Amino acid sequence: MLSKKTQYAFHALIYLAENVDKGPILISEIASEKSISIKFLENILLELKNAGILGSKKGKGGGYYLMRTPKEIPLARIIRLLDGPIALLPCVSLNYYERCENCKDEAVCGLHEVMSKVRDATLKLLENKSLKDILTRD
Repeated sequence: MLSKKTQYAFHALIYLAENVDKGPILISEIASEKSISIKFLENILLELKNAGILGSKKGKGGGYYLMRTPKEIPLARIIRLLDGPIALLPCVSLNYYERCENCKDEAVCGLHEVMSKVRDATLKLLENKSLKDILTRD
């Protein structure tokens, strides 16, 4: 399940993409339009900026803007950045692997096998879908 933080990040990114012709957009405008707390949104946008997804400009005419086109922002990247692993079990995570405490042998664990397939299918979709795919549906 996507956290509220990640859902709000997607809403903010969509708003920025839809208003790209306006230039940098103030946090207060995004927060107002998307009904997100400014304080919460500040933290989200800062994480996106630190990851190189957003840029910001200070002063008059300042605000946040996309550093890449919507097509160049994979959904998997945003989810991993804000929510961590996409895999449902730590033992099948590609980037956040941890051995499960109760598992005696991953090689014969049926749950491990099924969750690996779920991970692969999910990743295939999320890595091949971008912010642009969300924009075309809204």
